[in-house]
Amino acid sequence: MCGIIGHAGRADRTLDVLLAGLEGLEYRGYDSAGVALANGDLDVCKREGEIEMLQRAVDPGLGGPVGIGHTRWSTHGPPSDANAHPHTDCSGDVAVVHNGIIENYDELKAKLREAGHEFDSDTDTEVVPHLIEDALAGGASPEEAFRSAVARLEGSYALAAVFAGSEALLATRSGSPLVLGVGDDAAYLASDVPAFLEYTDRVVYLEDGEFARLESGTWSVTDASGARLDKSVSRVEWDAEETAKSGYDHYMLKEIHEQPRALRKCLRGRVDELTGTVNVEALEGLEADAVQFVACGTSYHAALYGAQTLRAAGVRAQAFLASEYATSPPPISDGTLVVGITQSGETADTLAALRRAKGRGVETLALTNVVGSTAARECDRTLFIRAGPEIGVAATKTFSSQVVAANLLSASLAERGDAREVVEALRDLPGQVQEILDSSRAEEVADRFVDSDGYFFIGRGYHHPVALEGALKMKEITYRHAEGFPAGELKHGPLALVTDRTPVFAVVTGDGEEATKTVGNVKEVEARDAPVVAVTDGASEVERYADEVLSIPETHPRVAPVLANVQLQLVAYYVAAELGRSIDKPRNLAKSVTVE
Repeated sequence: MCGIIGHAGRADRTLDVLLAGLEGLEYRGYDSAGVALANGDLDVCKREGEIEMLQRAVDPGLGGPVGIGHTRWSTHGPPSDANAHPHTDCSGDVAVVHNGIIENYDELKAKLREAGHEFDSDTDTEVVPHLIEDALAGGASPEEAFRSAVARLEGSYALAAVFAGSEALLATRSGSPLVLGVGDDAAYLASDVPAFLEYTDRVVYLEDGEFARLESGTWSVTDASGARLDKSVSRVEWDAEETAKSGYDHYMLKEIHEQPRALRKCLRGRVDELTGTVNVEALEGLEADAVQFVACGTSYHAALYGAQTLRAAGVRAQAFLASEYATSPPPISDGTLVVGITQSGETADTLAALRRAKGRGVETLALTNVVGSTAARECDRTLFIRAGPEIGVAATKTFSSQVVAANLLSASLAERGDAREVVEALRDLPGQVQEILDSSRAEEVADRFVDSDGYFFIGRGYHHPVALEGALKMKEITYRHAEGFPAGELKHGPLALVTDRTPVFAVVTGDGEEATKTVGNVKEVEARDAPVVAVTDGASEVERYADEVLSIPETHPRVAPVLANVQLQLVAYYVAAELGRSIDKPRNLAKSVTVE
């Protein structure tokens, strides 16, 4: 859940690269930051708070041919200067940064203390430089000492280390991502590509158990035994401009407005409008008697939607929270496909669930945004959503693209359904999203209800996941209480919370049975003096009972949720903006959750 950046190259550039890389990783969530540069001696500076605090504290004259930086999201010990990374050994000759959790750190720490080592932090990470120090004292080289320390660790980790008197940066991973950047005269290391994308678009993805060595623009990768590996160099399709704000006040607003383009990219070359068919190379020959989706957070809401589309087409399908699936998996049979939905492809709970499924002998599919991610590499198949980089912690364009990709999966697996009508609706979707972005009244609605005590979101059928997602967005970036419910469940308890200070956002499209019943639920809310905001295509009479209306174009029932969700994203954004929240970096949250 934290960020790592490393550089090996010109000594006068290292500090600038590290600080810029840390800024490029801010979206992952953090509460402290630090750097370590090796140039004969080892210079370490770290501070609690935002990167600006580190920039003020660090000596701008620091240099060195290698260096590492880190943004920390607290797991062991509260945010503080002492708990910030990098962590060092007793002598100050080894500095280490770490993402993940070392599960046996208590045992290791006790043994190290018995041997005379002193600790300055509450973190699990601090045992690593002391383990390295022990091995160095026994005559090991830096690389031998690093490998020796790693061999004693249990848990998940991405680790990088630099040493006084050495121009090498050493790194390894197990269950937490690391990627190398290959420049013309420098080599880079990071937990995610945006950290070094302004310097190079050539990357090498590390696998679990592999070790990297970076020195003055050169790099090598070896396995656990030390044997050199022939790793391929890939090119990242993103460019640095895609990870900039481009004139928007926040990344989240930029990414909401990028949805038409993201959806076009998701669909390009995958649907045939003339025949009404879907042709996705990654899904060719795919068959499944049943589908189990595993996901977390926003991706779980996309999974709920995906399971519903498959059930409607006659395929047995269920959605599970990945954290529950990993520890208490449901019964599984031959012919089951397990689909992991994860924006980053690095979500620890989702990876654990996919590995659990793979261990049970069934086929796995990653539905993800990131080429080269762990999920993409480990699953049998991968369906990329092609949304481009998403920097804001609160997912927006990736949710819309996940929903569209779920439709592609459904059409590929299902033997019956209304594929032609869905394909036609998907063709029109990007333009309809743009229409909403150009005309939405979300800012006015947000202004009216910004001081509410809480917010409720209701919907039926395909709109139930949208109600959950609308509530999650409101919670994530406004810090206000919000809940989403199936519309019919409101009267089974939650209605007790409804007052004239709790607006209810009702998603109602079409004029069928679901719409009619949801209108009935809206009447129940209205009778209790709660303000109603209808998100609707105007096909029902819900406007008659609404205090505010957020309109969406008419479309196929399976596509309407994407349009409704855009309106709810905008409402959450404008409420948060008026409250002055940290929209792109909500408190306590991270973009990529790499701990279980």
